[in-house]
Amino acid sequence: MTTTSWSENGTTTTARWRCEHSAPAPGTVVVVDDRTTAKAAHRTAESGVAMLWRGSFSGARRSLQDLDRRLQRLRPAPEGDAAELFHAERAARARRAEVLGAVLVVLEADHSLALRGAPDVREACAHAYGLPTGEVTCVPLRELLGVISAHQWHLTGVDVPALGARIHPDHGVFSPVRGEYVDLVAAAPVPVERPVAFDLGTGTGVLAAVLARRGARVVATDINPRAVACARANVDRLGLADRVVVEHADLWPAGRADLVVCNPPWIPARPTSALELGVYDEGSDVLHRFLGGLAEHLEPGGEGWLVLSDLAERLGLRTRAELLDRIADAGLRVEARYDTAPRHPRASDPTDPLHSARREEVTSLWRLTAGSPAGGR
Repeated sequence: MTTTSWSENGTTTTARWRCEHSAPAPGTVVVVDDRTTAKAAHRTAESGVAMLWRGSFSGARRSLQDLDRRLQRLRPAPEGDAAELFHAERAARARRAEVLGAVLVVLEADHSLALRGAPDVREACAHAYGLPTGEVTCVPLRELLGVISAHQWHLTGVDVPALGARIHPDHGVFSPVRGEYVDLVAAAPVPVERPVAFDLGTGTGVLAAVLARRGARVVATDINPRAVACARANVDRLGLADRVVVEHADLWPAGRADLVVCNPPWIPARPTSALELGVYDEGSDVLHRFLGGLAEHLEPGGEGWLVLSDLAERLGLRTRAELLDRIADAGLRVEARYDTAPRHPRASDPTDPLHSARREEVTSLWRLTAGSPAGGR
């Protein structure tokens, strides 16, 4: 168990360290409160010292917001081509997370937050971290606010028109807020009536549910245990447990299917947390393993549906030729491709340094079959 310590009122206190982004426990921690200015907090964080907040909850949030605004003001204007902008943005986001992560709070043994005016965070923390173990825990305030937000998403759910129902994401599981890719899977023609289908990297289980509603019997997999539990809960909630089996697996289940659906992470870069596994995939590993294993997992006449954004191409991180060569090298044929424009808020946010690429982004469903390569270029 990793711990961190601080001195307060002449006493040294040690607590369990928890950080979902795998940041190391701080080596030095000082106690601060509502009197700490954003300038002082920034100077302390930049020196590598963490700050344990002992003021009010509202003061802690305000300090974090002020610190964030100060970071934005001091950030140099982005420049360069699309790939350079992407890498600069990733570096800036990592540095921002590091600095903002220096503001810490203590969760008591029952997951309560002992700050003046603090909300009751026990249920949200139990949802994210599990039931209390009786240990005092130190966490970054920024992470705790994310836990609170994720719990609200979980309770409210995300409306999925293709299902006529809501999907409830768990903490650490990528939320299906990009409805365009769900709509592609809901509309594409299935290769056979009532197919056996695989949903690889199921996440919340949203695509498995869509396929089941279309008459498929589905085996859904995910490497993230939280995603497996989340998908099972959503499938049960939708009354589809008799048509969807959710397995903990690294991509492929056993056997073959008439239809294999994969919506891999679309950006070839290293993820920094479990949640980022839904977006970033170093070296396009998941994409390549899907393409490389598809032919041997298809029944005769079956299809693989690759659901993929072209944002990596527009950022200069992957070319269309490289994708098509991978498809051809895997002995696959492109039967058809269906395209749609993104509807997520960042696509229309001119303040985003990657706005020009996001504005032109296209998400596609590629229908692939085993056979000699043709078309799709």
